[in-house]
Amino acid sequence: MAEHAAPDPDRPHTPGGAHRRTPQRRHGFLAVLRDIGYVSFGKYGQYVVTIVTVPLIARVLGAHGLGLLAIGMSAYFIGSLLVDLGITSYLAARVHDAKAPELGSDRFRHINQLRGDYLVIRAGTLGLLGAGLGLSYAAGAPAHLEMILLGLFAGGFWSVSEDWLLIGQGRFGASTAYQAVGRIGYLVLLVAVLPRMPSAQVAVLCLLVSSIPTVVLTWWDSLRTFGPPTRPRGAWTILRTGAPVFTSRLLVTTYGQGAAAVYSGVLDAVSLGLYSASDRLVRAIQSTLDPIGFALLPRMARKSADDNFWRHALQALFACACTATVAAAAVWLAAPTLIHLVFGEDFTAAIALLRVETFILPATAITSFVTTAVLPVRQDTTGVLIGAILGTCVAATALAIAFRTHSVWTLVYGTVVVEFTVAVWYLLRIRTLINRERVTPASGPAIVLMREEGGT
Repeated sequence: MAEHAAPDPDRPHTPGGAHRRTPQRRHGFLAVLRDIGYVSFGKYGQYVVTIVTVPLIARVLGAHGLGLLAIGMSAYFIGSLLVDLGITSYLAARVHDAKAPELGSDRFRHINQLRGDYLVIRAGTLGLLGAGLGLSYAAGAPAHLEMILLGLFAGGFWSVSEDWLLIGQGRFGASTAYQAVGRIGYLVLLVAVLPRMPSAQVAVLCLLVSSIPTVVLTWWDSLRTFGPPTRPRGAWTILRTGAPVFTSRLLVTTYGQGAAAVYSGVLDAVSLGLYSASDRLVRAIQSTLDPIGFALLPRMARKSADDNFWRHALQALFACACTATVAAAAVWLAAPTLIHLVFGEDFTAAIALLRVETFILPATAITSFVTTAVLPVRQDTTGVLIGAILGTCVAATALAIAFRTHSVWTLVYGTVVVEFTVAVWYLLRIRTLINRERVTPASGPAIVLMREEGGT
């Protein structure tokens, strides 16, 4: 792979080495950009098809229908989290263990055991979500509750895929290819079905059906590479290890991408539709920055004991923040054009909302990189949990105010304050970890610690 061409800082100097290092470094940098591009289109490919699907949905469903869809999509992210526990980055870091030469012919044993334990957890949770959805249809639940349960199941089904294994192996090209099948299928289904059956439920069902080939392909790949998962016997270890991360991610999702589902009991569907119009654009820009952490995760895991780990991490963090600031300024200036072009004249009121919410981009870029690529490598679940608790406290305050105001502005301003509060916390947390490791240097890669903790 291209990333293996990067120079080894521990390699002794050899004649002519100075002439080879610069091209190797350039090659390694291009490999990072390549992997970021792969992850951007793969994991967040729904924002690529957004160019077509969002204008179609907005014009077919209107503000009220888009509000219902916002509830379902918010529940989609929560359902995905409920099934995968939000620990895919942490588990992906452990895939590197399978390459350890000392494991010999048994090098996949602990990975397959991990797969079996993780599968039984995800399958059990997905079964519960499916049962809840079936009961809602049988009982004739209200529309907003039905959208929540449908979104939970659709997101949960997506999370039974084995994409985390591809990320852990650094096989971003394969991940992109499998993701593209589902994304293109979603686009085709939406264009073909939604105009004939215009409802928010149909839009979520199209997303659910399009996930099937992606899930099947990732499982086919994992079976071909690692063989079948081992019979589960350590699921409790995963639950215990992932509890802080799951709790923190659940809290973060409820005030982030899942906010519309939470606020559905306070705001009407039209207000949620206007909020969704601005939020979708901001999250689309955010999603182009999130893959930086995913692409760097395998590399940072391999170099977690390197003396320059923190210097490289801070450089990447600074680059993310600067890029997000430029993006925020561009979106603020182009807000009227973006809203009218993507959603139409009926969503003019969303322009002001978009201009306020765009300020979260630098904060979310910092939070995403730290929680995706830095803290998983350092196995700092406590820092993630505290950050989520802080954000939830601020979000709860905004929700309490919304009960009195019933204004969408409460949701927007609350989102901005929450994201900046959490970003500041993670910057302080990184400073604490750096100072701690100056006193007690890291003894080795975090993945080794996790292998010992797993107790194979």
